[in-house]
Amino acid sequence: MINVFHDHKNKLSSYFHKVLQERIERASPPRKELTREEKIRLAKLEAIAAKLKRGENVQNRQLQTCLSSDEYAQIDAEWKE
Repeated sequence: MINVFHDHKNKLSSYFHKVLQERIERASPPRKELTREEKIRLAKLEAIAAKLKRGENVQNRQLQTCLSSDEYAQIDAEWKE
């Protein structure tokens, strides 16, 4: 049971990394610097991903704050699987 829970957290962590990469690529044409808002969001998402990799809990409100409603809905659906 613990391994299943750990595997699920790793899957969510991978998903966060994928979402983060996609958001960066979609943000706008390639550029050298992220905007201030993008840097803040990136830091928050990286902190969440690091917590998940360490097996720590992440509160739903943190996810809702950092993710779009579609991204949050997708994570919620994956969690329920």
